[in-house]
Amino acid sequence: MIRVALFVLVFSAFAGKAAQPARAGDWNSDAIQWREYDEALVEAKQSGKPMCVVVYTNWCVHCGNYSRVFHTPAVVEASRQFVMVRLNEDFNSRLCQQFTLDGAYIPRTYFLRPDGTPMRSVHVPRTRYKYFYDEHDPASLLAGMRAARKLPR
Repeated sequence: MIRVALFVLVFSAFAGKAAQPARAGDWNSDAIQWREYDEALVEAKQSGKPMCVVVYTNWCVHCGNYSRVFHTPAVVEASRQFVMVRLNEDFNSRLCQQFTLDGAYIPRTYFLRPDGTPMRSVHVPRTRYKYFYDEHDPASLLAGMRAARKLPR
């Protein structure tokens, strides 16, 4: 009887987990002012700030990991120098097609001039997946942010 009760309890716990939707990740919206793309483009043009655009999906494990990088105090501080945008590829597929400079993998992070022009030279130093910043270490993203701030706007 105890074994049956234990099995039911364990099975119920796993079944409940499987039925829950995938978590989109906590992108630290309390500390980072994420904008919709159109709103961000207007703000960037008016403020002269570059844009940081993150393309992600809710179901992507790497995206969930990457979302944690945005909780790092240094990333939060650096984000204030940018107009920050998150684009969910599942809901903004047409817009996200603009941001496939070296493929449609996820997550991808691009830096744009205030007029919306991609800063193609700001990326991770590799030949493939150049806009896939380290999902566990904020140093990679921070290096991209520093490089984007140095380029002419």
